[in-house]
Amino acid sequence: MSYEIGEGIVDVMSTAVPSRTSSAATSRTTSAPTPAPTGSVRRRLDWRIRFAVLSTVWGFSFLLIKVGTGAYAPFQVTFGRLFFGTAVLAVAMTVRRDRLPRGIRTWMHLAVAAFLLNALPFSLFAYSELTIPSTLAGICNATSPLWGMALSMVALSEDRPTRRRVAGLGTGFLGVLTVLGAWQGFSGLDFGGTAMALLASLSYPVGWIYVRRTLAGSSHSHLSLTGAQLLLATVQLAVVTPLFTTLPTSFPLVPLLAVIALGALGTGFALLMQYGLVAEVGPTTAQMVTYFIPVIATAAGVAVLNEQLGWNTPVGALIVLAGAALTQSRPKAPAAQP
Repeated sequence: MSYEIGEGIVDVMSTAVPSRTSSAATSRTTSAPTPAPTGSVRRRLDWRIRFAVLSTVWGFSFLLIKVGTGAYAPFQVTFGRLFFGTAVLAVAMTVRRDRLPRGIRTWMHLAVAAFLLNALPFSLFAYSELTIPSTLAGICNATSPLWGMALSMVALSEDRPTRRRVAGLGTGFLGVLTVLGAWQGFSGLDFGGTAMALLASLSYPVGWIYVRRTLAGSSHSHLSLTGAQLLLATVQLAVVTPLFTTLPTSFPLVPLLAVIALGALGTGFALLMQYGLVAEVGPTTAQMVTYFIPVIATAAGVAVLNEQLGWNTPVGALIVLAGAALTQSRPKAPAAQP
């Protein structure tokens, strides 16, 4: 089962539910390559286009959050995001005649997953962008693989620390310090907003580990579980939002459209597109979208919102991405002896 991480992805059930391409990938690695037929080229081009669209949609999500919080309270933005995202998945489930999962135990686990993977990080990002640029929020999101690797080495017995992973964590940490301008004493940095964005990025791998321990191997479909998860997150925000906000007296159109797009496109539609990518090219390739998101988020914030960008922000972001990529990489298997 795949879950959204920030605006990225982690496949938490790939060992239990292999993608449709796993057997094909195995055969390609054990046999001599053959020329791809025309239809195969078209499919490859098709997934690359969808990959680019998904990267763009998730990259622009931070801009949409910024626009939405310009008129609505962060909890209201998060509730709208979850509501419209759930609506898209509900339509998809109806079309595919899929049903919500059964069993109180499954729903209890999904309630925790909904909090850790949706309600909490979405709200934290929304609150963080009240005081920090959308570009910084997008870069903080890119630290999720670093948090995930550090936590998995402690919580998951199969993930052992290696020199490559430790080097990746160290590199990523240096990248974070570069983004924050540590040598300047973090001058001009809003600690509260930055801390909330980093905490949001930490919440994703915590939720991923929880789901991996509790829901891996579930017989329910990806769509069914994620639809139920978003529904529960929407209910959680429906309870919390009235306690901390008041109903808006007006509904400015542009921020409202931003919230609708954030939910319908950035959450619902993006998750459906993600399923297709994981099934077609496998989770490893699909996860690469994570590394394009901060680049697009930064470009969108600068070009559309005129956010200021110091040299250390893009440089630090590249270092963070290099560290994250290093933690996710695997050494090449030794070539078979003839």
